[in-house]
Amino acid sequence: MIAPRRFLPSISALLAFEAVARLGSATKAAQELSLTQSAISRQLKTLEDQLGVDLLARQGRQLTLTQAGHSYVVEIRDILNRLAHASVSARTNPTGGLLNLAILPAFGMHWLAPRLADFARAHPEVTVNLSTRLQPFAIQDSQFDAAIHFGHEDWPGVHYLPLMPETVVPVCAPDLLDAPVSQAADMLGLTLLHLETRPRGWVRWFAALGVDGAPTGGMMFDQFATMAQAAIHGLGVALLPTFFAEPYLRDGQLVLASAQTTQSIGNYYLVWPQGRAERAALSSFRMWLANQASASLADQDAETASNA
Repeated sequence: MIAPRRFLPSISALLAFEAVARLGSATKAAQELSLTQSAISRQLKTLEDQLGVDLLARQGRQLTLTQAGHSYVVEIRDILNRLAHASVSARTNPTGGLLNLAILPAFGMHWLAPRLADFARAHPEVTVNLSTRLQPFAIQDSQFDAAIHFGHEDWPGVHYLPLMPETVVPVCAPDLLDAPVSQAADMLGLTLLHLETRPRGWVRWFAALGVDGAPTGGMMFDQFATMAQAAIHGLGVALLPTFFAEPYLRDGQLVLASAQTTQSIGNYYLVWPQGRAERAALSSFRMWLANQASASLADQDAETASNA
């Protein structure tokens, strides 16, 4: 939802304020914007009256920013630049443009990134920008067009595209155990590594395998990458998604700590804001991502069947 109109200054007033803040003079700002000095002064007064705060201190003909003005001009420059880029993109590339995507580090690095070259070939008109976010955020008020979410459909104010469930596997350094444990309950006696964003990961893993009892406390990590490195150096057993663990298992840096795996209590989703018009770049990416997720699940099913 767009803010009430009374909180939305005119573009002309914002341009006048930015120019005065940068040049320190209404006369110079008027020359740059091809306006009269009195027109610049009227725009500044209108803006300050609308905001109810002084943005500029006047000392004769010299104009200097107040503390409020310093903070405001930083935000305004970012908004004006983004508006300009969006306008250029709409004019020169109406079917494409930028797609700003918030990703989870492990999923983005190990599942999404290797597939993005295919999207780039299929949609050269779209440029995908990736930024890391570990937790849900106010996506409606952000610059992001969409985000990758793990868990349940509990992110308010968004649409959901289910991608896949996450299958996890316990792994450890090769010299930590003589052999993978045969019973999941035996894992309770080992040092377990934990992830901040999934503090009940081990509890759910044990529960899914019918094991009662509280898992041991252990080191806590904010990302799978640092937890995997800790496991490689023998600090304990890590519970990693299979797509993340596979390269380490293939290279022999990690081995299975248990022969048993289970589907995690959670799924990956693509989410995007409700109430915001869906641009062509997001539509193209959403349809491509749905196909990629379906193909990935089909490959997993085929591999499971071949191993059965």
